[in-house]
Order: sequence, then structure tokens, then C-alpha cells
Amino acid sequence: MGNVIAHSLFTEFDINLFKAGKQFRLYEKLGSHTIHLNGQEGTYFAVWAPSASRVSVIGDFNYWNEEEHLLHVRWDSSGIWEGFIPYVRKGTVYKYAIQSKITSEKIEKADPFAKRCEHPPKTGSIVWNDDYAWQDQHWMQERFHKNSLQAPFSVYEVHLTSWKRKVEENRSLSYFELAEELVQYVKKMHFTHVEFMPIMEYPYDPSWGYQITGYFAPTSRLGYPEELKYLIDVFHQNSIGVILDWVPSHFPEDTHGLGKFDGSCLYEHPDLKKGYHPDWKSLIFNYSRNEVRAFLISNALFWLDQYHVDGLRVDAVASMIYLNYSRKEGEWEPNIFGGNENLEAISFLKELNETVYLNYPDVQTIAEESTAFPMVSKPTSIGGLGFGMKWMMGWMHDTLHYFNKDTIYRKYHQNEITFSLTYAFSENFMLPLSHDEVVYGKKSIIGRIPGDEWQRFANLRLLYGYMFTHPGTKLLFMGNEIGQYEEWDFQSSLDWNLLSYFPHINIQQFVSDVNLLYKENKALYEKQFSQEGFEWISYDDTENSVMSYYRKGENKEDTLLIICNFSTNALHKYRIGVYKEGILEEIFNSDASKYGGSNVINENPIPVESSFYHNQTFSFITSLPPLGISVYKYK
Repeated sequence: MGNVIAHSLFTEFDINLFKAGKQFRLYEKLGSHTIHLNGQEGTYFAVWAPSASRVSVIGDFNYWNEEEHLLHVRWDSSGIWEGFIPYVRKGTVYKYAIQSKITSEKIEKADPFAKRCEHPPKTGSIVWNDDYAWQDQHWMQERFHKNSLQAPFSVYEVHLTSWKRKVEENRSLSYFELAEELVQYVKKMHFTHVEFMPIMEYPYDPSWGYQITGYFAPTSRLGYPEELKYLIDVFHQNSIGVILDWVPSHFPEDTHGLGKFDGSCLYEHPDLKKGYHPDWKSLIFNYSRNEVRAFLISNALFWLDQYHVDGLRVDAVASMIYLNYSRKEGEWEPNIFGGNENLEAISFLKELNETVYLNYPDVQTIAEESTAFPMVSKPTSIGGLGFGMKWMMGWMHDTLHYFNKDTIYRKYHQNEITFSLTYAFSENFMLPLSHDEVVYGKKSIIGRIPGDEWQRFANLRLLYGYMFTHPGTKLLFMGNEIGQYEEWDFQSSLDWNLLSYFPHINIQQFVSDVNLLYKENKALYEKQFSQEGFEWISYDDTENSVMSYYRKGENKEDTLLIICNFSTNALHKYRIGVYKEGILEEIFNSDASKYGGSNVINENPIPVESSFYHNQTFSFITSLPPLGISVYKYK
């Protein structure tokens, strides 16, 4: 039998924390770790498999012989198997051969804590360690301000394998190549943050990364783990934050993954009504099991700790917190109080957020949550789930539905475009136009807007202008910024060739400039989650499809006045009531010729008159561009 030396990285205190679900740095203990023991270089292996009767490490180094290197089970009923194997070094491919005492079957599993995996379709784990030397010290010292809820937060959502491809080589850009091209592009477009759709290892390309088998390993499709660190480092050196899409809601049934890991329902809930997702045909974590909670929270902290990530966008929160999510009557059971809330999942999410913010107070967690569940982004101390922000799905649905209407009918639907302001401050909302809105026959954003080409691009500018002046943070999926006609295809690059044509060049310039408008005007972000940061001037001019409002910051002198004209008519000599006298200057106009507009702009300063209008003592007269948004500021 091969030489497996009894050794442990666990203390008794670690084990007690693990059993209690409070050991949140499990990645330092479980998995594979290259170490020196008694002068010998080798690898320490540790895996949680309480229903196993035997566990061995198999790999290239022992010709995949499950009899060769058997791990030792701990005496403390923790269910952890461990041991040190000399001469097994970084780069070694391995799996665990597990014999279940429940089913007596022999199972080969990848390491749940592997820090690197083989390139799919291969499924082995790889012994890995790196000593990457970070160069982002300035960002890490300053990011509390960059990630603050009172700071501009404009996110470019990216699917890394399809953002841009090397067509001649039929491959995606590597992490290194992305560090060169993507970073400079995001910087040029003036986004403050980038969000990667899941980059943890996943076996099935059409899942877009949402069916994860390697929770601690960045996908090997694009390079080595330290190369992803380099990509994040370069973003930080360019003052751009990095958010990761994180999936604690479900995992796939692939035989090498977490499902039936030791022959038992180890990571998944044993009751199919709680443990199986009918939509995604995947397994749901058992949030009531302490060790599973520790696994997930350790995973969240791992990316924040080891990869210097600035935030986690938590996927499919609604599917976690409702027992009846996507289930018919009879397919779910109420909780102990008779309700439909998953109390264990809610408890887990609260503990997740408390732990993240306790350890990393300068990051953000963002919930993709599509229901009216209360206080998602409120502190746990007052009964909330504790997220920093929540996606504003209602705004997205209403806004896209409104822009889908021909302009002649919009006057009958003005309430759709104004409704979001009735609840805009109930949560810390992020306004998303994400990947979910440009797939499965929904068309691209511009593809769903009616009218001729000029009208469609004018509407798109108006949509983005409205989005960036609406309270809340922003998220725009890749391709939306160039007016891509086709739906997103995860197998293909974005249609960068469109930038040979002016409408697409123009909309790209507009997005860059509207990002800059957002970043440079405190009124648009200092109170973006507070009622104090917004005030209607007029929302009832339905006949002209016009609405106007103030955005306000800490200093009243920073106040901006915004007017949106959702009709195709240029409106000259249009009167707007304002709160004080003075001189107004138009600082932004989506109809400017440089954006492809008709150039109905107001170049000259506009005097405010002592004329009562819109319940205000003062007012001014201006020209409103067709399908346009204009922004004014007192000189």
C-alpha cells in the first residue's frame, strides 16, 4: 500500500467550529495543500465524507489505483478523511475514490475544495498553490470609498468567454489577454465596476457558468488561477472594482460533482421538495446542515480573501427563500409556521451577509431577487437579509415594456414609466439591464424597440439616460452599449464589427458619456437610495409624454434638473417650474449630433423667470429634443 502519513491541519477548535457551521476559512484546511513534513515535500489531502467506509486519493501519480493511497478517518466523528502523501506536487491531477457505507458503491469525485480543475470535459482536480504578488495595495486601501453606497456604482456585466473571441483560433481571450483588452475598454467606457458571470469551474458551456462543480477553482478555459488574479489586479490598478456572480442556490448532478458525494445527500437537501430544482434540474444545498453552511460561507470569503474581489452578486435569491418557488401545489410543504418561506435559507443568507461584512466591510453583496420579499437590502439587526443592494427587477420589466410601445400609445401608459418611483427607496436598488434580458427570444434591448433606425437609437439613448438619472446604481450587460441587434450568444463574440457604423459608434460614445455624467455629478449618487435624493417636478404631462424631476446630493448647489421627452415631437417653448431663480445651463443632451441625434439642444444659458408653474414660484422655457433626455444645472 502507498505511503499516506497521518497528519492534520485541523485543531480540535477547528473541528468544533466546523461541526457548528462556524468555520469560515475551510479552504485553508480541506482540499489539497502542498507542504513540507519532516523534511519531505508532498501534499496534504482532506475531504469531508462522513458516510464513506473508505476514501483514497487516486491520480496520475499512482495510476489511478484506489488501493494505493488510503486516507485516515478522524476519530472525532467529523467525517473528515485526511493524510499526507510524499512527493505529490503542484500540478498533480487527482480525485477521491470513495466507498459508501450506505450503498457500498464506489464513487470517484473531484475535490470540492480544489483550487484548480482540469479543462472540461476532463473532470479531475489539480494540486495547486500560487504565491501571486498583488500590486493593488492603493485600491485595497481606498476601496471603502469606491464601493460605498454613497459612491457612483456603474457595472459592466461580462461573460468572459464570449465578450471577444480570437476568431482565427476559434477561442476566447485568456485572462492575460482580457487584462489587456477588457480592462482598457471598461476604463474607456467609464464604468466603475465590472461583473463577471460565474467564473468558478463548470462542466457545461450552455449553463453560462451557473452550474458549478468547482466552487474554489476559476475556470481553466481561460488560464491559470494566478492569471485570473492578475486580471483582477489590473482592474484594480485602473481603479475599477470587480464583482463576481456567485451561485449558492443550486449545483448540477454531474457524477464528479457535489451530488451524492459520499453516497448520501451530503451537500443537497435529502427531501426532493427542498433539494431538487425542477426548472434547472439541479440540486439545492441543504441550508439546515451546519457543515454545508460553512462550505458556502467559506467559499464566499475565499473569493474575497484570495482574489481581492470587491463584491458578490448572489444569484437566484428568490429560488432560495421560497419553498414554493416554481412548484405547484403538492410539490412543496409549508414551514413550521405554515408559510412559504424557507427559514433555513433565510437564516443562511443573513449569516452569509453578516460574516462577509464583518470580515470585509469595504465590499458589497448584491441580491438578484425578483419578488416583493421585504428588507432584502436592510441590515439583519432590524430584520433584513443584510444585502448591500438588490436588483430592481420591477423597474426593468416596466421600463422595457414601456419602451416596447409605439410612441403614439405612450401617453396612455405614463404610469408604467413613473411607477418605480413609488417604491424606489424601499430597498437599495440596482437597475439592471442584464444578460437575462437579451436571451431566449426576448431580443436585444434595441431589437425590442419599435420605429425606424433613427427612432430606435434615439429611444435607446433615452432609455439609458433615464436609467442613469433614475435613483439607484446601474448595471449594463455587454453588447447593450453598442446597440447590438442580435440576442447574446454564449458561443460567439459580441458583434464588434457594428462599430464600423455610425449609429453604433454614437451609442457607444453616449454610454461612455452618460457614465461620466453619473460619476461626475454628486446629485446622481450621494443620495441614490434616499427619498431626499429625488423630487418630481412633473409626471402628469401624459399628452406630451414628458416627465421632469430633480436629483439632489448633500449640497443643494449640486442639484440637477432632468427632463425626459418620450415622444417623437421636438417641443419648443416648453415651460418647466423650478424652485429658485438664476441661470440654468444644459449640461447633457441625448439628442446632440455627436450621438446621432437631431441636435435640438440648448447651447445658451437659460434665465429663470419669476413665473408660477408646476406649483413652483419660478419657471423657465426651453426646447425639448424628440425622444430625448436633457440635464440642466444652475450656473
